[in-house]
Amino acid sequence: MPRARAVALLLVALLALALPVAAFAQATTTVEPPKFTDRAEAERFHALTEELRCVKCQNQSLADSNAAIAQDLRNEVLELMRKDMTDEQIKHYLVARYGEFVLYRPRVEPTTWLLWFGPAALLLVGGIVVVGIVRRHRAPRRDATPIDDEQEW
Repeated sequence: MPRARAVALLLVALLALALPVAAFAQATTTVEPPKFTDRAEAERFHALTEELRCVKCQNQSLADSNAAIAQDLRNEVLELMRKDMTDEQIKHYLVARYGEFVLYRPRVEPTTWLLWFGPAALLLVGGIVVVGIVRRHRAPRRDATPIDDEQEW
């Protein structure tokens, strides 16, 4: 019985040592660039993927991202282009699936007003607060006693 316990303990120890290595393992897939039929298709594809945001990376365009989902979306955009969809139709399709976030320049609609006008409103409110604080500290106090310069200490 002690020998079986030692073997089990050894297996657990080996498994514990192997887990950190597995955590850093990544799938190695080579990403081939898309093959375009002509130069106009390539230019349209690059322009369109620059206007779309990677849904995983969030701060990168679809053209710049190396995420697997970005590769899938680039392939999907190319397929939609080859189905004779316009750029606007492709954008509407992706917005329907992923929301306005997928666009680098979302449309100005009631649902995106906060996104468009929120920073300006926040800056305006902050400016009003700063002006109020400065005016309050700059105004002379009415209850303050006047300074008597002739008094000696």
